[in-house]
Amino acid sequence: MPDTRTNTGTNAAVDAQALAEAAGAAMFERDPASRGLGMSLDDIRPGYARMSMAIRPDMLNGHGSCHGGFIFTLADSAFAFACNSHNLVTVGAACTIDYLAPGRPGDVLTAEAIERTLAGRTGIYDVDVRNEEGRVIATFRGKSHRIGGDVVPAHA
Repeated sequence: MPDTRTNTGTNAAVDAQALAEAAGAAMFERDPASRGLGMSLDDIRPGYARMSMAIRPDMLNGHGSCHGGFIFTLADSAFAFACNSHNLVTVGAACTIDYLAPGRPGDVLTAEAIERTLAGRTGIYDVDVRNEEGRVIATFRGKSHRIGGDVVPAHA
């Protein structure tokens, strides 16, 4: 008799991944802010998202480095995609960011959001923003709250 536990686990992981991808695609389509800033959704898995964005000249501050608001927005977007990757509508409840190094013109920044804990309706996510050399530009921690409903309706 075959061990169906392994198949069930594998199927569940495949289903969770497919659902994360569908939720990510649906959210990205409905997210003019992230798209307008030139962000891309590079990877999504349950509890995880990686997004990137090139620093354009119109994103620079008076010191010639990337305005912190754009770095924050990239981190916040990756956080949002990771939170919603379980296909349950989730919003940010609180967050902090620490800026560690400047983003320079032409840099491509990558934000990697990782779910640290998920308990009931609340989750904690850490996001590191790095330049293409791997240098950490900022670190962000977000607290999420599930508000109900599906990102992608079950009948879709």
